[in-house]
Amino acid sequence: MDSDHTLSHYSLLGLYLIFLPTWISLYFLQAPYGKHNHLGWGPIISPPLAWFFMESPTLWLTLLLFPFGQQFSNPKSFLLISPYLLHYFNHTVLYPLRLSRNKNAPSKGFSVSIAFMAFGFNLLNAYLQARWVSHYKDDYERDEFFWWKFLCGLLIFVFGCD
Repeated sequence: MDSDHTLSHYSLLGLYLIFLPTWISLYFLQAPYGKHNHLGWGPIISPPLAWFFMESPTLWLTLLLFPFGQQFSNPKSFLLISPYLLHYFNHTVLYPLRLSRNKNAPSKGFSVSIAFMAFGFNLLNAYLQARWVSHYKDDYERDEFFWWKFLCGLLIFVFGCD
């Protein structure tokens, strides 16, 4: 098993393993960001900077890894990753800009610890998304649900944008 396949395997396993503790903790704790932000989670930074930092791996890691995939030249791989990149371009660049220009936005800071946790999750998510679409998905030509998946991704982009 090559090192990339091993990393991909353990990244997916890690994503599965963090699900239950995350779900349980969020059942009992209110996530301390946005309007629910409160003290006690460590130092704070400005919300626009935090959003840019924590969402940034979804852009730079995806763009870094995507060209090295076996399916890089397949137009369907570009189509499939496009809604993901558009969605996270909004979250990483446009939303922080809107937040910084909004005079009515809450002036509370954003916890660095929460930003680092989100950064870590987005590293994992971006790696898995980019590697799957550009490298490990090898059935683009026989995938009878491709257009359905693309449409779902497009709908997530359209309705998932703030």
